[in-house]
Amino acid sequence: MIMQLFNNSKRIDPKNQTPLAFWSLPPAELLTQLKTTPQGLTGDEARQRLERYGSNLLLPRKRSDALALLLAQFKSPITLILLFAAGLSFFLHEHVNVFIILAIVFISGLLGFWQERGAANAIEKLLAIVQIKAMVMRDRNPREIPVEEIVPGDVIILNSGDIIPGDCLILESKDLFVDEATLTGETYPVEKLAGELLKETQLGQRNNTLFMGTHVVSGSAKAVVVRTGTETEFGKVSERLKLRPPETEFERGVRRFGYFLMEITMLLVISIFAINAYMARPVLESLLFSLALAVGLTPQLLPAIISVNLAHGAKRMALQKVIVKRLASIENFGSMNVLCSDKTGTLTEGIVRVHSALDVEGKESEKVLFYAYLNAFFETGFTNPIDSAIRSFSQFKVPGYQKLDEVPYDFIRKRLSILVKKDNKHLMVTKGALQNVLAVCSSAETSDGKILDIVTIKEQILQSFEEQSSKGLRILGVAYRNVGSDSLITKDHEAAMIFLGFLVLFDPPKPGIADTINQLSHLGISLKIITGDNKLVAENVSHQVGFSNPQILMGSDLRVMSDEALLKQVNDINIFAEVEEFEYKLKFMFLLTVVARPAPFL
Repeated sequence: MIMQLFNNSKRIDPKNQTPLAFWSLPPAELLTQLKTTPQGLTGDEARQRLERYGSNLLLPRKRSDALALLLAQFKSPITLILLFAAGLSFFLHEHVNVFIILAIVFISGLLGFWQERGAANAIEKLLAIVQIKAMVMRDRNPREIPVEEIVPGDVIILNSGDIIPGDCLILESKDLFVDEATLTGETYPVEKLAGELLKETQLGQRNNTLFMGTHVVSGSAKAVVVRTGTETEFGKVSERLKLRPPETEFERGVRRFGYFLMEITMLLVISIFAINAYMARPVLESLLFSLALAVGLTPQLLPAIISVNLAHGAKRMALQKVIVKRLASIENFGSMNVLCSDKTGTLTEGIVRVHSALDVEGKESEKVLFYAYLNAFFETGFTNPIDSAIRSFSQFKVPGYQKLDEVPYDFIRKRLSILVKKDNKHLMVTKGALQNVLAVCSSAETSDGKILDIVTIKEQILQSFEEQSSKGLRILGVAYRNVGSDSLITKDHEAAMIFLGFLVLFDPPKPGIADTINQLSHLGISLKIITGDNKLVAENVSHQVGFSNPQILMGSDLRVMSDEALLKQVNDINIFAEVEEFEYKLKFMFLLTVVARPAPFL
């Protein structure tokens, strides 16, 4: 549960000297309290604050604890039994047995330690390469720096796709939508604006505040960082969620097997000792005999056999460029019988290409392509593969065109609008998901330039859409509108538009992917495709990759389906289409995990 910061009569947090309830302060007052300006900090001041507040990290940076990793290799019940047997052998003066048992235990432990230590070092190196950076105002100039160097008082510049590096107050924003699902659980992006709120405003309603760990979906903003690291709301949550890595099925099986051996050994030792005592044999001799039997029953080579086999498997996987961080996870990986996969970039090449540009009658149209190019050429938000594909497909010259304004793409409207000017004519061009573009159109333009009511031609448009989608092609809609003398546009301008035509895109399957899926099938692994694309595209791609008669479940059906109903159908479904919200993908994977849980070791 996310706890709201408690209100305090003081303006300053005595622990880290940053303002409390900063969402209720005017931006100018907050900047004064943070001793910063809208132009940001100087480099010297930032370095001083970094020393005072520490790095902007949720956990202190540290290398893997080698000693803890080494000791973890000897926590298995079977290993403990062997160590106990070594102690008994020493007590019985069987020094050769002591040496053999301890050698086996330590060699198998060191083997596992060596593999997991190497994997941990490799992962640290990979994480060092993948460094997240943020755009910050330093010395009055924008600079890109690692997020761990962000300090309270920094002024950051945010655009689509950026991760919020700390808890911030918005100074300026334009069409800003932020995904806060990691913090609040809300499915849809939240619109954020500059302004002041009451101190009592709950976390989910603080629309002038940005939180660490969330990310910008669309729009742009300038904000001042108030809290970093563990002092952020996300940092407080992380402190309550320090969980140890879950135990794998293989580790659980080995542990249960160890306890089973321990129980059997103890039962036999007690029984044999009791029988010898009942037969009036010397007590000490009976005890030593039963203890010697316990040593003989202990599987001395079992830990070594397990470690050697898992290490061999890790070595073979390393040749395929797979890093194994925990040896025990290999068995879980081998027990997999359901694989969940995205479509784009996994089954397909992940490179969007323009197939064609069509008018409402399904004919090739240079005008549709040119208007789509205008939209993509002047778009300044998050660089996306669709706009890159449009710009590289055909190089139009746009002399005389001047960009006036932009309404960035967001995941609610699913549209992007650009306002351009030429010869005193202000033209707004919109492209996006076909249904969402059609929703703001009142008319359509035919190939000969006639303007028709959208109602009279909508059925033909949808028929063309289904025909192209059934071929595995992705369809965007393109529309335009003359906005008169307006030099600025908002989402409200997206109305009464003229539908111009379709932009047809495609993403071909990866070479050899059908053979790969066929091999998975022979190994007893069923593939589940979870995609945000529409049913027709998903079905066509599934045929191309080897599904003969796929069963498809739509995202709209999921929203009204109970977990119990989905649990009964999930094994028979091959494709989950139009699944866009991240939480639904997690829901699928959880249910698939339940129905496809690997068999226990025993």
